[in-house]
Amino acid sequence: MSIQDLPTLNAALNFIAAVFLVLGFIKIKKGDRAGHKKMMVTALVSSLFFLTSYLIYHYFARSVPYPHHDWTRPLYFAILIPHIILAAVQVPFIIYIVYQAFKENFEKHKKLAKFVWYVWMFVSVTGVLIYLMLYVL
Repeated sequence: MSIQDLPTLNAALNFIAAVFLVLGFIKIKKGDRAGHKKMMVTALVSSLFFLTSYLIYHYFARSVPYPHHDWTRPLYFAILIPHIILAAVQVPFIIYIVYQAFKENFEKHKKLAKFVWYVWMFVSVTGVLIYLMLYVL
């Protein structure tokens, strides 16, 4: 595996995180706390691997400019800008809700997780879209 392979790995890790976020949501709606915990820990680990791989890639590759100068360019930036902002903002909130769950303070966990889950899903899904727009299309 080389540095050039990391964007594909990053997209796969974002996709895996999104899948497990959905599965975790389904598990908690069915009242399966143990299943929810497993799904959410898997989403968290996938996101941690993503973040590590992402930082390594961009340390070496630096910034990757959007290669197209057509109608997709404004769309790309309309996806990229909130993705970057929310990706940065979500980290302390994820740490907080994981901490609350670890302490078994489920009321605080649930209250904030209702918001954080949607942000985490948005960041994961748009991460895959950004990859597709940069490297596939």
